Amino acid sequence: MTIRIVLVGTTHPGNIGAVARAMKNMGLSDLALVNPRHFPHDDATARASGATDILESAVVVSTLAEALADCVYVVAASARARTINWPSMGPRDCAERMMLENKQGKVAAVFGPEKSGLQNEDLDLCHTLLTIPTNPEFSSLNLAMAVQVLTYELRVASTLDGGPGFESESPPATGEEMEHFYTHLEQVLTDIDFLDPDNPRHLMRRLRRMFIRARPGKNEVNILRGFLTAIDKTRDKTRGSG
Repeated sequence: MTIRIVLVGTTHPGNIGAVARAMKNMGLSDLALVNPRHFPHDDATARASGATDILESAVVVSTLAEALADCVYVVAASARARTINWPSMGPRDCAERMMLENKQGKVAAVFGPEKSGLQNEDLDLCHTLLTIPTNPEFSSLNLAMAVQVLTYELRVASTLDGGPGFESESPPATGEEMEHFYTHLEQVLTDIDFLDPDNPRHLMRRLRRMFIRARPGKNEVNILRGFLTAIDKTRDKTRGSG
């Protein structure tokens, strides 16, 4: 399984070690840390209980976009309600979908800070939400517990026959490719006065959700960016003739 676990803004180093242990229990080894408060740390090593190889190979980056740059499918663990509706799955369905998507490239699961969870800006980089059903009267899950639930389901799903996977005319676009597209799209929408940068509201977030549902491949993203480039050139010619 080429599945990455991404921890964003983890405040307690012991939780990083416990996550490494949960991962190794279920056969995962790819750990990325986005701005951890303390790492490396003795508490992380102690809580890893022998999974120090995962800590030693963990990649530390400054942004979530960096951690997801080479991923083609991303799930985000979240228990909070959001203003804009996001597609959501439970752990079992989510794990089976991740295993299916993994046939086309690297996939990732993202977990936020212990107290605040992921922000909407983090979810903009993800395809779906992972929601773990818990007792509504006591719903708080420790970070490592949440990771363990998903990694267990991934372990179970890895033993199932997932079928041939999705067929596509081109490989799916990576996170990095989609971010370049979104940046280009936002710039063009601003240039043609469709998007007011001083009052953007939720336009780009809604457009992101639309393209995430569409799941464009590399070739399709290239076509879309070619279309945006053509708009740029047309505007340049119009300015020049004026």
